[in-house]
Amino acid sequence: MYYSINHITRFRYSSPVSESVMEVRMHPRDDGNQSCQRFELQTVPRTYIQQYFDHSGNRVHHFNVPGRHSTLEITAQALVQVQPIEAIPEALEPTAWDELDELIHEPGNWDLLQPSHFARSTDALHTLARDLNIQRGLDPLSTLRAINTAIYQAFEYAPQSTRVDSLIDEALSRRRGVCQDFAHVMIALVRELGIPCRYVSGYLFHRTEDHDRSQDDATHAWVEALLPGLGWVGFDPTNNLLTNIRHVRVAVGRDYADVPPTRGVYKGGARGELEVSVRVAPSEAPPPPPLPEPEQRPISWPPADESQSEQQQQQ
Repeated sequence: MYYSINHITRFRYSSPVSESVMEVRMHPRDDGNQSCQRFELQTVPRTYIQQYFDHSGNRVHHFNVPGRHSTLEITAQALVQVQPIEAIPEALEPTAWDELDELIHEPGNWDLLQPSHFARSTDALHTLARDLNIQRGLDPLSTLRAINTAIYQAFEYAPQSTRVDSLIDEALSRRRGVCQDFAHVMIALVRELGIPCRYVSGYLFHRTEDHDRSQDDATHAWVEALLPGLGWVGFDPTNNLLTNIRHVRVAVGRDYADVPPTRGVYKGGARGELEVSVRVAPSEAPPPPPLPEPEQRPISWPPADESQSEQQQQQ
């Protein structure tokens, strides 16, 4: 299955700012069941874009707009091929808990069991765990399935009910939030059980027949847990799903703080407003690669004082 993705982010300022510095995580990953066939990133005003890989293997683009500007528009376009995921069993053998406890000691897994900025143990989390009877069940997979469903049933999906910087207790106290909050709650609960767990930033292709709760014009977020014999398995507590051919992975990290789609600062005393538009559509076949523009080098695949922060929330 091919998906064409168009992600536009527009920052508007109440008065001209003198400089913007930005990093962007919008390039879909090439691993697991998906491959990014083509990717372009362009900005208005035009600028020179560079890139690097972070410690989790996410591709990060970054740029600086040094001149005065009243708006900053970032357009990311991608073509991604997603293969069907092999069927996940309903459960594992009870001995999988012992195998999982051994996986904890492998390099890189210990860090995904520790508290992180947005996914940490609190009194409100312990109350939720008691209310939902969260504990190790017969096996890790059936336990994760139960937690995924329990969060879906216990929390209301409510766009704009939290902020991009809301901590976990805000969603826990109201029992409502967006996909970013659902993912953080599940990660915190799962880590308490000794299961390595990470945050996934990406996109979800919406179909009318699926009745998804998440918004079809925004980025999405879910959870991946490490399971013996299966590797990283995705859970979408916002929609009570195991991830499937409709999910497109962009970046992974300990929580949202590691993988915001945009993160930057601007210099000036202006107020900033953010607009985001996302469109994910099926595509029958990959189109030919585009020609680069002479004034700005698109990223293609393959191939200060009075500063204010700029980020977008995942819905």
